Amino acid sequence: MQVGTAASVILRLLKALSLTFSLPLASFCGELEYYFASPTLQPLEFIKLTPLTNCGECGYAACLAFAAAVTKGGENPQKCPYVDANLLGEEFAPAEMGSERSGVAGLLDEKDKALVAHLKSKVRELDFSLIASKLGCTWSGPTTDLLRFRYLGHDATLSREGVFFGGKEVEEPRDQILLYNYVYYGGGGDLSGEWVGMESLPNSISKVRTLRVYCEERIAAYFCGKKALLRESAGKIDGVLEDVQEQSCAVSFEVAVLPCLPMMMLFWDEERDEGFPPRVKVLFDRNVLAVLDLESLVFASERMAERLVELSQ
Repeated sequence: MQVGTAASVILRLLKALSLTFSLPLASFCGELEYYFASPTLQPLEFIKLTPLTNCGECGYAACLAFAAAVTKGGENPQKCPYVDANLLGEEFAPAEMGSERSGVAGLLDEKDKALVAHLKSKVRELDFSLIASKLGCTWSGPTTDLLRFRYLGHDATLSREGVFFGGKEVEEPRDQILLYNYVYYGGGGDLSGEWVGMESLPNSISKVRTLRVYCEERIAAYFCGKKALLRESAGKIDGVLEDVQEQSCAVSFEVAVLPCLPMMMLFWDEERDEGFPPRVKVLFDRNVLAVLDLESLVFASERMAERLVELSQ
């Protein structure tokens, strides 16, 4: 993932967590908003650098979708083999090997690690033996005092000192933030069993577009014409294929992103003869906000999209 995309995710998580944990993060969020404002190049300007053929070699169904992802979402412009790097501004120039990290990356390194450390301090206060069952986790016992669970195809272990996938410590701060936050929430209440779109959740208006751009549209574009590959990737993140006949979709599956965080994904493939592009809809349990806050929920969805793409390659 590009630095800009990762930063936008961390920024949104920070804002939510500042409310959850009463953290003094307002000034830092302001710094990130300054650094990660949308590039000066707009989608309709960037698209002029593409071949305008909607060939799909970049992984997006249309050149305009790719242009929007580059200028608004931090996507790598070089994913289009026809874009001339010499015509791109400095804002798209990759950092040189061996050079000092940019001010943006430096900020992320310092601040996200500080946030992870703070969340660890909160989790240290919890009694894992009491919350394990509510979280859908397995408690290892008093000797090691660990929580074990599945996370998007990973065998995850969470201790008071770190998060591990398959015994290897996780370095990605976004995953650490999400998993520590999930544990801190304590599992919430009972789920309703009723699937709804994000637009049906309280105070979600500003999150619907984020979910669409970073999760739904990404899955739709990447797996266009690849139904079998999507089914295969879904199985690798513990997804269970479902037959949702009333939706007439090409692929549908339910996946527990975290033990108490189920999601339903519906995929409609492209119908060129009818002029319909590929489309994805992600559904959540109506009571999902008892399990996780909105920002973390959107991020969990984005990680699902990333894992589906990653495991298909």
